[in-house]
Amino acid sequence: MGSIQKPGYPQGPSNSFVHTATIKGDAITLKDRLFNAVTNDPNLPALGSSIARIVKLSSSDDQSIQQLTYYVLSDVSLTQKILRLSNSAAFKAITNKEISSINKAIFLLGFDSVKTSALAILLVDGMSAKHAAHVRIELIHALAASMISRKLAARTSFVKDIEEVSIAALFKNLGRILLATYEPDLYHQMMALAAQGQHTPEQASMQVLGFRLDSLSETLLDDWNVPVNVIQALSAKPSSVLITPKNKQEWMQIAAEFCEKASPLVLSANPTKEYLKLKEELLSRFGKALNLTMPVLNELIDKASLETRELLITADLASVDKNNKISQDSAHCEFDIAAEENLINNLTINNDETHNLQITERYSCNKPYNASILLLKGIQNTTEMMSSGDYRLENLINQSLDSLCSALGFRFITLCLRDSKMNSFRARSSLGKRNLEYQKSFNFSAVPTNDLFHLAMQRNIDLVISNAFIPRIRKLMPLWHTTLLPDAHSFLLLPLVVNKKPIGLIYADRETVSSEVITHDEAKLVRILKGLILIALNSK
Repeated sequence: MGSIQKPGYPQGPSNSFVHTATIKGDAITLKDRLFNAVTNDPNLPALGSSIARIVKLSSSDDQSIQQLTYYVLSDVSLTQKILRLSNSAAFKAITNKEISSINKAIFLLGFDSVKTSALAILLVDGMSAKHAAHVRIELIHALAASMISRKLAARTSFVKDIEEVSIAALFKNLGRILLATYEPDLYHQMMALAAQGQHTPEQASMQVLGFRLDSLSETLLDDWNVPVNVIQALSAKPSSVLITPKNKQEWMQIAAEFCEKASPLVLSANPTKEYLKLKEELLSRFGKALNLTMPVLNELIDKASLETRELLITADLASVDKNNKISQDSAHCEFDIAAEENLINNLTINNDETHNLQITERYSCNKPYNASILLLKGIQNTTEMMSSGDYRLENLINQSLDSLCSALGFRFITLCLRDSKMNSFRARSSLGKRNLEYQKSFNFSAVPTNDLFHLAMQRNIDLVISNAFIPRIRKLMPLWHTTLLPDAHSFLLLPLVVNKKPIGLIYADRETVSSEVITHDEAKLVRILKGLILIALNSK
């Protein structure tokens, strides 16, 4: 089969287009070429497999929660973005609690919310041309459609199927994203033809490409092992007023199309004539099928707007300008919602791993300057070990303790667990200076007393003591500790609590007073590492 000459932009009148499907068989070649471009793109070596791994996880399976946690934590960038999104203003409306771990995010926000957010971020991060204006716009609309779908499903009897319809809405315009990425000339031709108003998107696709663009999405998603019911939901319904769907599959199909077409409403700053016209058109086509009225549609769009805004910022598709507005790019619409202060600051990570992992300078307390980077590396190493499923608990604990100890410059660190027979807490694993000597005597009664160790476990609060010799701190120190470690001038206590019951703690100390406290970002990373240790202890 002969190769296709890549067409340029249209010449002459606005309704003159280069038809790539004029020669029989060329449409198949173009479709195959687009499919191969995605599957063979060196910039997308793991996008399909990553999406497949997450999509197959079910919220009804406890093991899936652990697997989602492991997967997110194995990607440092994804971990940062999910935590940043979870603590954004929009998601704070769901829970007023600070979210410091992926496990906590899943528990407080819901499995489906974290899962679909992770899919959205993976899709954006996987597209090498995402900074091109036309690709960026399509990605923005995909994320907006996914957010609208959550709000729509929450209003129906299909609320338990939010996850499925969110995935369908996210991938509804996947064909356009791929076309914009790999064949931008054809993309502009097709969109210009559809914009004239005489062709539906499907008709424009057939005329310019010679095949239905949705079929490319379906082929690729099938290759990515996305469930059949989600793929079937991408097919367009006939262009007429839609009636009440007969079943869930038909509802998903209608909902996915509605969310895609409604995305410009979420992204519009002002109610222009086109904005109001689109609302009327949506109500006319989808009103009966989705039980929509103008007040319901307005409420739906309002609720989706703030979360969409936060997701776009997290996915690096929108930014805050000097006027505190959120903009996608200069050629498209602007949000006029005032930006809230993010509760998690971005961590600047240099991709030069060798440079980052060298400890070139330390504070006076022995803590490395690049503690955050070292903690992130420790989290990644631990999650990789856990994801394999083939590891000894002792090795994983030691690796995690070593990451904490070296990243924060401690001289001694130990994991203490409850001994039910002896009714005490005893050191089980330890590292650092004189660790075996200290470990033998590092034990204390499980009977609650009014000291820092028991108070931390009873209240499940992480403690950082920068100077253990301050009188009010010294009063709360147990005798066994001051006898065993009289030179511990600063230390860290991380309680390990399951179902409100203390099962142990992590202790680490220094021989110097620590004026350089653990930063806000470092504290979050420490909690992630602690969470991994808890998961490992519960699963082995």
